Amino acid sequence: MQQGNIQRDPSVGRVKDILQSETGARSPAGLAGGLLLVVALAWALFQLWYASPYSLMSSSLARPIHLAFAIFLTFTFFPAFKGGVKSSISWYDWLLALLASGSVLYLVVFYQQLALRPGLPTQWDLSTAALGMLLLLEATRRALGQPLMIVAAVFLAYTFFGPYFPEVISHRGVSINRMLSHQWLTTEGVFGVALGVSSSFVFMFVLFGALLDKAGAGNYFIKVAFSLLGHFRGGPAKAAVVASGLTGIISGSSIANVVTTGTFTIPLMKKVGFPANKAGAIEVASSTNGQLTPPIMGAAAFLMVEYVGISYLEVIRHAILPALISFGNIGSLPMKNDQVVR
Repeated sequence: MQQGNIQRDPSVGRVKDILQSETGARSPAGLAGGLLLVVALAWALFQLWYASPYSLMSSSLARPIHLAFAIFLTFTFFPAFKGGVKSSISWYDWLLALLASGSVLYLVVFYQQLALRPGLPTQWDLSTAALGMLLLLEATRRALGQPLMIVAAVFLAYTFFGPYFPEVISHRGVSINRMLSHQWLTTEGVFGVALGVSSSFVFMFVLFGALLDKAGAGNYFIKVAFSLLGHFRGGPAKAAVVASGLTGIISGSSIANVVTTGTFTIPLMKKVGFPANKAGAIEVASSTNGQLTPPIMGAAAFLMVEYVGISYLEVIRHAILPALISFGNIGSLPMKNDQVVR
């Protein structure tokens, strides 16, 4: 009976809407759904093979292949607009997915030719780079929203209009051909350190967390949290904090954390008297901190390892104390709410 009440709560629908930004808005069935399942499985198998000691593939080849899988699934899972059809994939999305992945795999197919003429791109190279950059910006807009796409576009514009900026940040500016060559045909732009970290570390940790969650670890953590703290005053709020912290151990995504735990904790917090805005705030704050909880954390932790040159174990060791302090502070907030009673 309680489960039925949870499912009918309108806040659950709003929480599930957040899932669109994590897994896409489409749920295609039939042949299209089967094809995307095969593509996703092939991506996972490729990453497992690349991470194995039997792989001798260069990172210059692995990074484009990694991005090709990601950008193909982005165009097929995320519609162009939020009101797009959720059960089918339009023909132009298939076309954009093929063009985007093809422009990325261009670096794999013509790897030898590009290596033999560094700094001397042909017109075909530049045309492919321009197409790839535009489609990558569109994929960013679909998956992560307009703000991040606008930020990326502003920084690209900065490369052209450098002489017109204040002296402290001005530069000579570059031509469009040089920008395209740097961003797409080298390992210093799109296919730089960030993508290398994603293909080498982030994907494997996210895959590990997703497998644990599908195996029932997320639901188990929620049950443990409620069994330990559910009988306290404001128990659902405390359980939300603990459940988000435990879920953060296997998930490096704050959005996935909200969806996993918030579906249960937000309605229960409202049921015992928490205002809707406070219930949502507690869940979101807890899930955001879950992204900082070792050992998986977010992609930023792996970038720190790559850029700073320290070991990942050292990052984990320094992240434990801030995570505990943060969760302790959030967990103490429900105690101050005198209006909440059991």
